Parts: sequence; structure tokens; C-alpha cells
Amino acid sequence: MSEAVKPQGCTNLKLRQLGRAVTRHYDAYVAPTGLKNSQYSLLSHVVALGPVRPGELAARMRLDASTLTRNLQPLVAAGWVEQGPGEDARSRSVAATAAGRAKRAEAQRAWKQAQLALNARLGNARVAALHALLDDCLAALDEGEGDDE
Repeated sequence: MSEAVKPQGCTNLKLRQLGRAVTRHYDAYVAPTGLKNSQYSLLSHVVALGPVRPGELAARMRLDASTLTRNLQPLVAAGWVEQGPGEDARSRSVAATAAGRAKRAEAQRAWKQAQLALNARLGNARVAALHALLDDCLAALDEGEGDDE
């Protein structure tokens, strides 16, 4: 980074503010389906990857195992996701039920409307640039993981 450019303020705060604003936007579209935005994301990953081991699911979603377990509970209670035995006696598996796949399809239509509305509000070029910047930042942080220990 150029020495002439000095970031001002707290990056964590700015990202959290943006995250909350974007979450409110998506929630307004997805909530009528009975899902929170975070539940839609989790259900989508389970549908795409399942049956999947919880550890792999957590890693793919960049979640702690305890957060994944807590977030799965309402989906299991609603009958949209089921947990069962895995490949061996010590492992578990997570899979979407038929009702879960149907709920995901319903919510996906709402999510698509939210995405299109966000793209229209921010502009496609800005959204594409944001995606690229976020991907670059995630990759850079992944490369440096463990450096602070």
C-alpha cells in the first residue's frame, strides 16, 4: 500500500456497519419465506453440498463449529434439515429434507429479488468491484492466518 494512502477509522466497524445494512436489505426480501438471511445461506449450502459432514460445512461457510451447531437447530426443528450418521460410527452427516429443498427454492426466488435490487441500488460495477475486493481481502487474510501466533 502506498504510504500516501492512510486508512482512517476502524475497518472492523465499517465492515460491520456495511454488513448490517446489507443484512437488513436481504432480510426484508427473505423474511416473508419464514427464513432469516443467515438461515437461507446455511440451507443453501446444505442443499448444494449435502449430505455433508458438519466440519466440512462449517469450513466452507467460514463458521465456527459451535455457531454452525446453533444455526442448524432451527432448521432441524422446522424439518428442513436432518442430521444423521456419517460414513463411520464417529461422524455425522447433515442433509436437506424434501421440505428443506422446497423452502430453499422459495427463499431463493426472494434472495434473487434482493440481489437484483441491491445491484440496481449500488450499480453492477460497484457490486462486482466489491466482490473482487472482498475475495482478495479474504485470500490475503487466509494466507496470513497463523502469522500472529
